[in-house]
Amino acid sequence: MSTTDQTTTARYDHGDAIRVVPVASVHEIGTATEELAAAAPTPPKLTYRGGPLLGSVQVFTIFWGSAWAAGGAVADVPARINTFFDTILSGPLLDQLAEYGTASTPIGHGKLLGTLTVSTPAVHKHVSDAGIQQFLQRLIASNAVPQPTPDTLYFVYTPPGTSITQGGSRSCQAFCGYHNDINNGQIYYAAMPYPGCAGCTGGLAPFDALTSTSSHELCEAITDPIPGAGWYDDANGEIGDICAWKTKVVDGYTVQLEWSNKANGCG
Repeated sequence: MSTTDQTTTARYDHGDAIRVVPVASVHEIGTATEELAAAAPTPPKLTYRGGPLLGSVQVFTIFWGSAWAAGGAVADVPARINTFFDTILSGPLLDQLAEYGTASTPIGHGKLLGTLTVSTPAVHKHVSDAGIQQFLQRLIASNAVPQPTPDTLYFVYTPPGTSITQGGSRSCQAFCGYHNDINNGQIYYAAMPYPGCAGCTGGLAPFDALTSTSSHELCEAITDPIPGAGWYDDANGEIGDICAWKTKVVDGYTVQLEWSNKANGCG
């Protein structure tokens, strides 16, 4: 069993790990759905657990570190990611999620609220999930970012050379991104390390890998913002987990396929 196979199994047994994009290995790219379906005791099927949904997601992007700023190593990426969200949030990727809306919270299009690049405090080579939560809460308290609402989703991007630890695991070793909540759904966020390893590019160019993992966490945060309390499958995880590392191009951007209960497959 490979490291990725072990991570995939653990992801469904450990509460902290259900919310991640797993690292990819060569053998599983493009076949994750079939492998999971074969291994699962029952075919994939998301069921609604009664928790909140993000019916009209409002994304705010935060790029932490000087590498994202003018003259930095990846200074071109923030504008490109923001254009990605502007496009994707009002297009067919979100249309796919309508089947998971409820009478009280239909799921429709969203929008990009804005963006912020933060060089101070400097981001270290290793940052924990607790550190990301504290960083985000300080930005909210100082009104540097919009105040959270039931539909607000903050995306926190860390630069090349920075690893994130969450749930006892580290980015590029066990995961390539994750979403989480603070204070039982008062704040929703996604943590997105830069894809600087083969396990987090999955054979894609780094920017395409970043849009793919961003779409994975976007769709999971919309349908299951408090991990395990929204649309979830006990054997296979969230909407993106079932289709991990299967991609398509939507409106010019690489995104991940998402599980559809109606179609009984990834699309």
